Amino acid sequence: MMEKRKDEQSQVSRKRLAELRVRLEQVATAWTVDNYESLVEFFVLILPRIMGAERCTIFIIEMGTDKIYSKYGTGLKGKQIEPPRKGSIAGQVIETGKPEINNQLNKRTGYHKQVDAGTGFVTKNSVCVPIKSLTGHGVTGAVQVLNRLSGDFNDDDAALLSEVASYLSMSIENIIVNQEILRVSGQINREVERFDKGYFLDSRFIAESPVMLKVLELVRVVCASPVNVLLQGENGTGKELIARMIHNGSNRRENSFVAVNCAAIPENLMESEFFGYEKGAFTGADHRKKGLFEAAEGGTLFLDEIADMPIAMQPKFLRAIQEKEGARLGSTKTMKYDFRVISATNKKLQNEVAEGRFREDLFFRLFSVEIVVPPLRERKDDLLALALFFVEDTAKRFDKSVGSLTSEVSVLFEKYSWPGNIRQLQREIERLVALTPEGKPITVERCSDEVKGASPQLQSEKETSG
Repeated sequence: MMEKRKDEQSQVSRKRLAELRVRLEQVATAWTVDNYESLVEFFVLILPRIMGAERCTIFIIEMGTDKIYSKYGTGLKGKQIEPPRKGSIAGQVIETGKPEINNQLNKRTGYHKQVDAGTGFVTKNSVCVPIKSLTGHGVTGAVQVLNRLSGDFNDDDAALLSEVASYLSMSIENIIVNQEILRVSGQINREVERFDKGYFLDSRFIAESPVMLKVLELVRVVCASPVNVLLQGENGTGKELIARMIHNGSNRRENSFVAVNCAAIPENLMESEFFGYEKGAFTGADHRKKGLFEAAEGGTLFLDEIADMPIAMQPKFLRAIQEKEGARLGSTKTMKYDFRVISATNKKLQNEVAEGRFREDLFFRLFSVEIVVPPLRERKDDLLALALFFVEDTAKRFDKSVGSLTSEVSVLFEKYSWPGNIRQLQREIERLVALTPEGKPITVERCSDEVKGASPQLQSEKETSG
């Protein structure tokens, strides 16, 4: 009897623990980038009052460029300060990771004088401390308080500000990482677009294999139809290029083709990216912004990596494409949408539905026609034509004259499985053109180790020489 009671208590405890874990996850995901920005702005507002000073400025480091700039500040009114690492107080604090107290700045020259000239403010004294990453990534920014109303800043002020900076750290890092995700996402989209633009030969898709010719025939048929399309295939197979072909062959060709990588947009920014927002809709919304649904008006919305769309966003997305309407954040006005949806994924979307990671109702609404894009290893008849095109195109871009592929390279290419598909082939050709001397043919020894691994003989030679 006692054992049964203990087992029941254990089951209750495990159930309670599971409930608490779910709640903790909900709490964590409920805190968005807007909440972090609101918290930081609150500190900018309250710190001058706490420390008896006139102004506060928070500087952060942009991950992609390592540039320092003012993200938030009292009285800046849209102006952005970009202090140099050498010759400015914020730059010095970020470089050294140590607080700085500077009194009687109105009697000294320095970068602060340039800022004063642009803002009309007169800097008299300041205390500035670093904001250090809590995840071990060094200094992420600095917080500076200016012009104490009575007397000079001292060590106690620096200690108080350093304590505040430790609380600001997680918010600042969240903001920086979210900004970098969007920057890198845009860069990836531009790189993919460059790849897609180069994937034509004489205005024709490079396809000689029967399997790819069947795909192109299906593409030709759906161009003339208004149906939504799902493209399934491995990464690097050219799904976005096919989506552009469908758009360019449709009666929507004169309007926008808007490409979105669903896996690259942070979940807490997804709604504002797709629906847009009004000025003042949330902290930091200092202007009206069109959403992606509006940007695709009259044209095509291409949703790459659709299987990675967060489950919480899917009901809102379903309504937008089903009812063809929605509203910007901060607005009660319903807007009508007119766009065609073409989606792409490297996963089996049916499996994602079965596993509960993708809504079944969205799955059925998302597309009427599915096109499976074959990997390069299943269309070897296209391999040589693609390789020769990339050699010519790359040599032109590199302003370099090289010979063609030797027969040994062609044979090696046919043996290799190309897990990265056409995008990997293009990268390999770029490597070969870069390493091949001017006017010389492209030979096997300059191929990458991963490609040479397809040949047992070359692999053996490498191991022997090593």
